[in-house]
Amino acid sequence: MSPRMLVGGGAVALAALLAAGASQIHGDAGYAGIGPAFLPWLVSGALALCGVLLMIEAARAPVSTPSDEPRAKGDLSSMAWISAGLLLNAALINTLGFILSCALLFALAARGFRRSMGQAAGLAQLGRDAVIGFAISAPVYWMFTKGLGLTLPGLTKTGWL
Repeated sequence: MSPRMLVGGGAVALAALLAAGASQIHGDAGYAGIGPAFLPWLVSGALALCGVLLMIEAARAPVSTPSDEPRAKGDLSSMAWISAGLLLNAALINTLGFILSCALLFALAARGFRRSMGQAAGLAQLGRDAVIGFAISAPVYWMFTKGLGLTLPGLTKTGWL
């Protein structure tokens, strides 16, 4: 049995588990006739469909041996930059706040992706990426904290940074 067939079967099995869980959710349909079980049923149905399509594709595809498929060369230094960004974000979000830790994550991840594509990844690009990360994360932070009233860790007590 091919790995693609196993992945498709696993997706169908997971969809069955999600459907079993969705069947346990009780509640009346709310506004617009949608109840609390709607989204779990939708997700389990979509996952089952994807699993079946994967299995059909695996059945139709010619069987290949591992030597037929080209092997991708791993780039550990690029992965290290991206992993460092994720780990530093998780470690520093309460210290630096959401905006600065996400800007750091963006800059380090962009550096890792640049290195993986063979592009220049010097300090100028790192600084530019940090500014772009700040420009993306600041409106997200303000939208969540000021617009939606959700609490995200901030650097200051005023809630603007």
